[in-house]
Amino acid sequence: MKTVFSCFVLVAATISAPVLSKSPHGSPLLGRWAVVKSRLPMPPAQRPKKVVIAFRPADLAKLTMDVDIVYANGKAVHTVSTATLDGASYPVKGSPEADLYAMKMPQPDTLVLALSMHGIPASTRIYTVAADHKHMTETAVYYDKNGHPILKTHYFTRMGPKHSDRM
Repeated sequence: MKTVFSCFVLVAATISAPVLSKSPHGSPLLGRWAVVKSRLPMPPAQRPKKVVIAFRPADLAKLTMDVDIVYANGKAVHTVSTATLDGASYPVKGSPEADLYAMKMPQPDTLVLALSMHGIPASTRIYTVAADHKHMTETAVYYDKNGHPILKTHYFTRMGPKHSDRM
């Protein structure tokens, strides 16, 4: 189940963010997003029952990310983290896969997250909102037990009315 779906795993990113992206306010990423379970790259019996990611501004220069997952076996995990968008490391609370993460927003519709656990890189996640602001993809980059890179794409749809989610 470790590689089943780890939305909340993040590590240091090295993308240079423009001044505009130092604040999450106005980003189309803000709001709640539900995974499209039918498009997850795993057998239906192994798919989580629920995956919801929520992005919200914590203040002028910080972003909070909440992830709720209910795995196929019924185990629920809630992860929350708040960080600046400058690539600095911050602790992750509630994650079985990461204890530190960093993030950057190179443009308002893109967020890069990097995760580590006990000082070892875990994964990098790139969230990109589609032009319609109703769909988002997560490109997950991690490594298998032999050190081979794996890239997977997860698809999300916005939950709730667009304007109330944008904050």
